[in-house]
Amino acid sequence: MKTSKMKTSINLKTSKMKNKYLKLGMMAAVMLSASIGFAQTTVTTDTGLNKGAGDGTSVRVIDNKGTIKYLQTNNGITSITSTAANNTTTTTWQLGGELTSATNIATGANEFRITLDNIAGNTNGTPSGKGTFILDGVELETGQASTDATDGSSGTGTGYTFLVRDEATGKTKKLLASDLITGGQDIIAITTDGQTVVATTGLAAGIAIYKVSVYRNGNKLRGVTDYGVSNVNEITLVPNSVAPNDWSTFVGDVIEVQWVN
Repeated sequence: MKTSKMKTSINLKTSKMKNKYLKLGMMAAVMLSASIGFAQTTVTTDTGLNKGAGDGTSVRVIDNKGTIKYLQTNNGITSITSTAANNTTTTTWQLGGELTSATNIATGANEFRITLDNIAGNTNGTPSGKGTFILDGVELETGQASTDATDGSSGTGTGYTFLVRDEATGKTKKLLASDLITGGQDIIAITTDGQTVVATTGLAAGIAIYKVSVYRNGNKLRGVTDYGVSNVNEITLVPNSVAPNDWSTFVGDVIEVQWVN
């Protein structure tokens, strides 16, 4: 009686263990089939896999979905994914070197910044060097200066403009050639004998004397000796009473002022 019960107990335990292993096996089969379902079919013999990024050693990797990819580290990192024979998708992250295709960075309303300051030898937080920005192989401009460029335009104007840096904001802006060097002319009639101050329009504050030319009745006066720039838009004449360089101003004299900023 006791022996029969013992045999029955052993049979039940064996049956339970079999059922348990059967369930584990079925679960493993389901998980394996699910992973196979999500993995992409790849062709490892595709000859295009080793040509997508030019020369260089390829490293085969598998992403989290089981897709086989090839990485090439030749002037950047290239990811090549094959989903069908003779059909590859190539993505390259490149830093430095020659561009293999035309590249346009459109920032839209966002800022694109290249920081060049303090990039060399800065190991303790103290600036120790400045970066250098080089544009090589730039086409030489031989056309006419632009007269119709507008703010933010691209490909809509004609001629060329200059690129300048706004030191207050660091922004790069464009400048018309006509605004790079500006000049002016003013003709003033003397209204009082001995008049020494003449007012002009457009003369910049603090302009250097060598950028200003003054003529009296068509005869050029000497800078510093015969005239000076005393204030914004003002020329101070310095008559001389010593012969043979003596001169003065009289009613009806014409003073012509020319300047370049």
